[in-house]
This record gives sequence, structure tokens and C-alpha cells, in this order.
Amino acid sequence: QVRLVESGGGFVQPGGSLRLSCVDSGSYFSPFNMGWYRQAPGKERELVALITTNDEIIYSNDVKGRFTISGDSAMKTIYLQMNRLKPDDTAVYYCHKAPSYWGQGTRVTVSS
Repeated sequence: QVRLVESGGGFVQPGGSLRLSCVDSGSYFSPFNMGWYRQAPGKERELVALITTNDEIIYSNDVKGRFTISGDSAMKTIYLQMNRLKPDDTAVYYCHKAPSYWGQGTRVTVSS
């Protein structure tokens, strides 16, 4: 059974950095695509970055060049390194594992 646990959110000033982690602590072997989504207040949940079992990586245009997704080959743990953060990056960030597993979310607030 997949159980996703996120950590690493917090408060940071514009231009700062944070690193999010997501661990699949439930399943023993489940090599499926994993990614990060975010949901800002009043907005729909949107894809931030995705890493596939074939090591393909997809970023949203909003974060390309600032965020980096990485993970282990067993697809048990993924990370999101977020640099040059902006106030528009403020949201709850969710870890996702295919086909339909979600973490509880970790809040990121970017403000001066």
C-alpha cells in the first residue's frame, strides 16, 4: 500500500530556497511515476514537476529553471529543490504517485 509523507515546507523570503521531500513509506515495490503538484488559495491544483520511471522529467513553465525534481531509482523518494522562490510560489505542495495516490501536503509560503 502506498503512503506518501511530505516534509520540508515552510516560510521563506522571496529569492530564497526550500527543499521538499516525499517518501513512499507504505509500499515495498511500486515503481510508478511520481511528481509534485501545488494548490494556491482559490486556484486549482496544478502540476509542478514530474519524474517518470524512464527518468523523463517534466516541469511547468512557471518553475522551469528554478526548481529541480530528483528521486531514487526505486521511485520511493523524490525531492523538489526550489530556488529563487517568488510570492506566486506560495501554495500547498502535494506529492503524487501514479495512478492516484496523494500525500497530505506541505505548505510553502514566500513572503517578505
